[in-house]
Parts: sequence; C-alpha cells; structure tokens
Amino acid sequence: MNQLLEDVKGQKEQNLVDTLAIRSMSKAIYTVDNIGHYGLAFDYYTHFTSPIRRYPDVMVHRLLQYYLDGGSSVKEDKYEEKCKHSSDMEALAANAERDSIKYMQIKFMEDHKDEEFLGVISGVTEWGIYVEIIENKCEGMVRIRDIKGDYYIFDEKQYAIIGERTKKMYQLGDEVVVMVKSTDLIKRHLDFSLIGKKE
Repeated sequence: MNQLLEDVKGQKEQNLVDTLAIRSMSKAIYTVDNIGHYGLAFDYYTHFTSPIRRYPDVMVHRLLQYYLDGGSSVKEDKYEEKCKHSSDMEALAANAERDSIKYMQIKFMEDHKDEEFLGVISGVTEWGIYVEIIENKCEGMVRIRDIKGDYYIFDEKQYAIIGERTKKMYQLGDEVVVMVKSTDLIKRHLDFSLIGKKE
C-alpha cells in the first residue's frame, strides 16, 4: 500500500488512489473484542487519547486503575454495551458535524455564484458527479442530466461517467472547473454546473 501511494505521488492518478485508499478503510468502532491495530501492526491495542477525555478513554483509565489495584476481571457484556453506545454517539456526533459543515459551505457558496472554481471529482454515481472545490473544500454535485454535449453513462468499475457518443470520461480524482448552479440551505444541496475538465 505504501509503495502504491509513493508510486502515484505527483501523478494524475494520485487523487483517485488516495480517495480509494481512504474509502477502503473501515470505520473504527469501540468493542471489547481485541482485533489489534492494522495500521500500527499491533496484535494488542486499546483506545487511549487522554487529552480528549471521551467516555471510552475514561473507561480505559478506570479499568487500568481497577486492575492496578488488584481487581478481578470485569463483565465483558456490560462493557460491550457501553462500547456500542459510545460508537453510536460518535457516529451521531460525526453526522451532526458533517451536516453543520455542509450547511455553512452552502451558505458561503451562495455569495459566489458567478465564479469559476477548480475542483476534484470526489464521488461518481448514476445520477451525477460530486466535486470538491480545491480552494475551500466545499462539495457539490454536477447532475448528469445537466452535462451538455453528450449522454453520459455511469461506469461503476472505473468510478466514472462516460459520454455515449464522444467517449469523454469524467473519473474519480479528475480535476474539473465548475460554477455554482443552485443552493438550497433547507435540503442542504449545492449544485454545480460543469465548465469542463482541467487540461
């Protein structure tokens, strides 16, 4: 994996490979099951970020003190329940953070409707491409039906949409130029018009 990331550094494929590498990693959850740590190559690992003081950190602190004081093994199912609750609450907090960021991005982009922006295709679906503006990280969608000059078809294997007639391809990681087409704060939608691919 490290060799692949090194090989694509500075290449046009870097955005694509970086994005897919991050997406292939599973989201961490709290659990009593010891599965080690893949990235650190540890067989044994526990979550511990003391300055943040999340509840799982406090659980680890308390258990360490309990065992240092000679305590016997605690009931696993009681802690698994707390782990599940912590994972659920963290997901809820992450969603709230994502929603508030999206709201502020749309609010910001409302004032920039006549400007062109350089962005990177951050997602591809059967209904359009998601583009993240490089300058400010605002992400919006270019709908397939709004792309002029051809009829585009979603190619799931290549993470791309391809023009039926011209064979022009817009692929995950490509740099494109976009403009704000519309904003909707209530639905949290930011739609872009595609100006074209950065050559």
